[in-house]
Amino acid sequence: MSSHDEQRHLAPAAKTRPDPARQSPHELEPEESHVLEQIRQRRPISRDAADASDEQSSFGERLSDRVASVGGSWTFIICFSLTMLGWMLLNTDVLSHFGMAFDPYPYIFLNLMLSTLAAIQAPIIMMSQNRQAAKDRLAASLDFEVNLRAELEIMRLHEKIDQRIQQRLDQILERLPEQPPQA
Repeated sequence: MSSHDEQRHLAPAAKTRPDPARQSPHELEPEESHVLEQIRQRRPISRDAADASDEQSSFGERLSDRVASVGGSWTFIICFSLTMLGWMLLNTDVLSHFGMAFDPYPYIFLNLMLSTLAAIQAPIIMMSQNRQAAKDRLAASLDFEVNLRAELEIMRLHEKIDQRIQQRLDQILERLPEQPPQA
């Protein structure tokens, strides 16, 4: 494929997305304006989404993340299972022989505690999931900014290369002797 064919083939694709650097500031998205400002000031734009979201998180949000992390671990499942098994053995076999079982079978008090635990744990886990979704949105936004900056820098480099090629072609054309057109 010749260079002219490539330009003709790529031209429609290049025109489908406007160049943010050439748009007026009131037409730009806030993220695009932020990226352009960072480019003008020659400052890096990449940030870690986890650090950025942790800076903005409250104590309750961090606590909900920790509760969800602990509640969703094998350590919790094993310890919780052992605790329940111990509770049942204690009330069924050990204390019932002495007539001191405080929660005999069918373990009504244990069921109440499990229901309470589930009622408390469910909204905490949902808060953690909402926070994770917000982290994911922030990460996507930061990725977009980095990708946009890279795209703009690549476009700028392409322009520089194209200008340099055009200058070289102009220099070559100046050196060529003029030939009269043949009829």
